[in-house]
Amino acid sequence: MIVQPKVKGFICTTAHPDGCRAAVKKQIDYIKSQPKADGYKKVLVIGASMGYGIASRIAATYVYGADTIGVIFDKPGREKRTASAGWYNTAAFEEFATADGYYAKSLNGDAYSQEMKDKVIELIKNDWGKADMVIYSIAAPRRTAPDGTVYRSVLKTTGKEYTNKTINLMTNEISEVTIPAATEEEINATVKVMGGEDWKLWIKALKDADVLEKDAMTVAYSYIGPDITHPIYYNGSIGRAKANLYKTADELDAEYPDLKAYVSVNKAVVTQSSAAIPIVPLYMSLLLKIMKEKGLHEGCIEQMYRLMHDRIGAKGNVPVDENRLVRMDDYEMKDEVQKEILKCWNSVSESNIKDIADIDGYWKEFYEIFGFGIDGTDYNADVDIQIGIPSIV
Repeated sequence: MIVQPKVKGFICTTAHPDGCRAAVKKQIDYIKSQPKADGYKKVLVIGASMGYGIASRIAATYVYGADTIGVIFDKPGREKRTASAGWYNTAAFEEFATADGYYAKSLNGDAYSQEMKDKVIELIKNDWGKADMVIYSIAAPRRTAPDGTVYRSVLKTTGKEYTNKTINLMTNEISEVTIPAATEEEINATVKVMGGEDWKLWIKALKDADVLEKDAMTVAYSYIGPDITHPIYYNGSIGRAKANLYKTADELDAEYPDLKAYVSVNKAVVTQSSAAIPIVPLYMSLLLKIMKEKGLHEGCIEQMYRLMHDRIGAKGNVPVDENRLVRMDDYEMKDEVQKEILKCWNSVSESNIKDIADIDGYWKEFYEIFGFGIDGTDYNADVDIQIGIPSIV
């Protein structure tokens, strides 16, 4: 099958197996080119197939020399339908990691479920005995809680509605958008989906089963961002969920003295979901231009390399801010970057958008998520879309 990108709105419904494989190899090659570090050796990544999740798995393997188990929630290819990008990423990662002599197995299913927790525990017991690091990298629109209740997250403000600029990335049209305020019910549901409750359930299950080493570490991921995006993010419904995540890290630290629990605040990156959030795509396109010009731009793999190598790898003191957060967004939040962002934000218009923002760069990173636009990949070639993941039967 010849695979081309099919984009509806801000959703890409196809993925390219060879392109995803090349993208994974590029990330692996980057880590291989960097200095290594002592660190964790049995790493569980929950949410391991896309973005920061697959980058975490690659970094742990090739920075620490770690064996990894990845929990994914992806669809395999069918006769006329490609697999999800995460499926192809995972297949490629297992191929490369295994060839390089590392243990790499994956489990596909709902990470929120007790069934998946039980499967992971069984695999750790059978193959490792114990894990020494747990990375929690889940981003989902809904969650089925242990009692069967289905919660759905929303991206809304809190308190009152908010109006600001946004961009239609299909047309480069700049307009104002008003984001409604979430109800208390919507806020609570968002906290249930994107907060720390499931992370805590994972750690409790792993501790109760005695499959975590003493002095193990667990890290969850978050984002804060600048004042421009605070009403929709930091002070919005998703921000309430992230506040709960930060609280959960402190609770885990207190409840399990032999466990170190942290939240890493990462920089903004292009994702399929971020493209649909009002205000954020305009901020992202400006940010890309400015950070590239200042030599500060990082993708997921560069961020995860710095996290693993510079911040949490030594098993010693982890540098944190006054709220005990690991700030991997330090380059994004530099005064020189944010002052330039604000200047551009206040002056941006349809007549100058191509000069002060990196729209092409935004779309390039968007398509690369799904394996398109990757150098060296023949997109006119007939490819097998039904790629298997070795460890998933």
